[in-house]
Order: sequence, then C-alpha cells, then structure tokens
Amino acid sequence: MTRAWVEVDLAALRRNGAAVAARAGVPLLPMVKADAYGLGALHAALALEELAPWGFGVGTATEGEELRRGGITRPIVVFTPILRTEIDALRRADLTPALGDAAVIESWARTGRDWHLQIDTGMSRAGMRWDHVAEHRALLERTRPAGVFTHFHSADLEDDSRDVQEARFDEALAALPERPALVHAENGPAVEGRAPSRWSLCRPGVFLYGVATRANSPLVPEPVASIRARIVELRTVNKGETVSYGGTWRAPDARRIATVPVGYADGYRRSLGNRGIALLAGQRIHVVGRVTMDMTMLDVTDTDAALGDVITLLGRDGEDVVTVSELAGLGELSPYELLTGLHQRLPRVHRDSDDAEAAA
Repeated sequence: MTRAWVEVDLAALRRNGAAVAARAGVPLLPMVKADAYGLGALHAALALEELAPWGFGVGTATEGEELRRGGITRPIVVFTPILRTEIDALRRADLTPALGDAAVIESWARTGRDWHLQIDTGMSRAGMRWDHVAEHRALLERTRPAGVFTHFHSADLEDDSRDVQEARFDEALAALPERPALVHAENGPAVEGRAPSRWSLCRPGVFLYGVATRANSPLVPEPVASIRARIVELRTVNKGETVSYGGTWRAPDARRIATVPVGYADGYRRSLGNRGIALLAGQRIHVVGRVTMDMTMLDVTDTDAALGDVITLLGRDGEDVVTVSELAGLGELSPYELLTGLHQRLPRVHRDSDDAEAAA
C-alpha cells in the first residue's frame, strides 16, 4: 500500500491546454521543462499529444533526450541558452536550440538544422537584445532562424510592460532580413490577459498544471496535481502539550493529532508548519507544529480519522480543493517553486479519466 504519492490528473492537464489553445487561437508550444513542473514530462507530453501541439519546450538537452526516448517526434525547443560544447548532443537528439549569442549561432549554423532566435526585450536573462538585431543582420542573412521569440517578464501584472516589450519585439522583427514563419511570445498569463494571439504559437507553462496567475482571469485552470498521504500514527495530546521541533504549537485543550509520512524532504515545505491546510474526507484540517524532514502532523480532532485514511495535502477531496496557489501563499512560496520542488521520493501516479471513460 502506497504511504504517500503525487497524483497527476492528465485529463485535467489536457483540458487546461485545450482552454489555452481555444483562447489564443493558435497552436500550442507547451512547456514541459523541469519534468513538466515536477509532474512527469513524458506523461504530460503524451497526454498533450491529443491537442496536436506544434512541439514542446524544455530547459535542457537532457530533458529533450528523455522525450525523444519516450517516442515524442514533434519539434522540441531547448529554451535555455546552450554552449558550443552541447551542439553535438542537440544535433543527435534532433533538438532545436533557442539562440541569441552570435558565436553560438555561427557554430550551430554548420549543422544545417533549425534554430529559434531569442530576442531579449526586457527580461535581461537570455537572448539577443532587441536593439542589437540590426548589428547582426549579415549573420542572420547567412543563417536564418526558423523561429523567433521573446518572453514577457510581467504578463501577470496590469501594467504597460507587455506593451513596451511588444513594441521592442516589433522593432527587432523589422530589423530581421526576413520574418520567420514561427513567431511566439505569449506564456500562459499573457494568453489569460489578452486574446486572440497576434503570433503563430503560444507557450503555456504553469497554467497547464493548474495554476492561474491573474486575478479575475477569463481562464480558470482545473487542478492537476494532488499530494496524498495516509495516516500512519494517531495520538491524543493534552492541554498545554506541544507538537514537533521547537514546541511552536501548543494544544489549547485535548487534541487528536495525525502523522503523515510527508515532509520537507519530499517537497512539502518547512514554511507550511502551523500554516498548511489539508483535507480529510472533504473537511479542512490544519498542519500543527513544524513540518519535519519526513513527517507532518495535523489536527484531526473534529474528524473520524483512522489509521490508513488518506489526507490530501494538495488538491481536491470531495467538494473542496487546496489549490497550488493557496498552498503556496500559505507558505509564502511561488506556485512554480512549490510544484517544481516536489521531490521524486514521492511516486507519481498518473491518472487519465478520459481514458477510463472511453474504456467504460
């Protein structure tokens, strides 16, 4: 019997992708980097194949190689800049690099394979500056990119940064010898904020995995990830007694405390001590005391909790749900950080309700 696990709803993932594609009105380039934000890159890519995406986005050559071994044949773009020493690995795996450095572009050009030009319009992280594109016109004439893109740094905010970045992107596009067939800029928050797309692809990321990033968004993602754990111990603590390291929680009266075998070594963060909310049979319960490396304690006084019962630390149980955004907020974390921080000690259980319905 599994003591604790991460459950991944692939049907919900696919429906989130379909919702983004419908609003954007262009094909998807889903981001499955960082093991699909911690939820299993190959499983996610295979589930999204049903939406006929243009391709997939990863962060490293190793991530792309994993998808190729798993049978993914669509284009795979490596969005983190590469070194010239990595060129052979990308070529062998038929991966498409995102390039912005002139020397690396020159080296990649010798492979004769496709690449995408990354334009830095204000993120100041990677890519060729928008106002330097004209300086590299001769290079871009010799080795023309198959695609060109930029990345919005604050698409989740209601400010003018997107307009500024799009104007810079337009300037860069105008400086190219010719406009590539593939032009992309929008992440999930950008699609939430403005649609339909004016580009040829969109690049949803965390939205696919159940996280909305804008208040009052016209798109509301379905929860995809759940953390579930069985109660492995139950005890009663008396008034005034403490729970966990440092004695940071003291019982106001006699309380029933459940222990689950999940802790910060699994990615359930220490900052959720005395703050986290979980569900037991659809009822909200509270984390008490500090989260420890391997175990977390919860107050189950007002429930019928028994050994072996499943507590949902993240996700839906009955009519209620603890969302990634809610849990991250309680722990003063980024939702991205919470998902990608789920460690592999927790096995992933991938479920596809669409397949179950089809088989019924």
